[in-house]
Amino acid sequence: MSMEQIRSFIAIELPAEVKSALADLQARLQMEKQPAVKWVDPYGIHLTLKFLGNIAVSQISDITSAVEAAGQDFSPFTLEIKGLGVFPNFKRVRVVWVGVEGDIPQLKLLQQRIEANLVPFGFARESRPFTPHLTLARVKEKASPTEQQRFGQLIADTRFEVTRNFTVRSINLMRSQLTTEGAIYQQIGSVSLKKSLSKGSD
Repeated sequence: MSMEQIRSFIAIELPAEVKSALADLQARLQMEKQPAVKWVDPYGIHLTLKFLGNIAVSQISDITSAVEAAGQDFSPFTLEIKGLGVFPNFKRVRVVWVGVEGDIPQLKLLQQRIEANLVPFGFARESRPFTPHLTLARVKEKASPTEQQRFGQLIADTRFEVTRNFTVRSINLMRSQLTTEGAIYQQIGSVSLKKSLSKGSD
């Protein structure tokens, strides 16, 4: 029995048109050279619901079942990407993100169910509250305060008015392989949200 470990997380895939809107936004922000910024590959961006870290390959089916049980009461729901922000603030930028709006109560409830269902498998609940966002860039540790502030100013001045709606129909268990070229993502499990709306029960 092999104890092969893989780095894994649970996420919602974004449709191609959302990814291309994120790519356009990145290209606009990159027009001003930012030496201390690491950009996320826009075609690899997804909405992470739970980062699992290293898991044994043998755990995949249990994790998938736990996610399936979490999603069984949900029918597809709609989200939209909107707005641009940073953590922790514009003067000390560490992470640049695009916001997620739409049916956030459904999204948060789904995320909480997933968290709860994974506790028995040894995955601790997140201590921080879940803030749905899409990470566009991370500022490197070596960035000077001036660089961080200048980058923060650029973000604050950038309008991102594009809104793209999309329907969430499934949740994926993803594998992340870290290479020198960046992370490569691969779907290793998927759960459909298929509770019928016509049953009359909410």
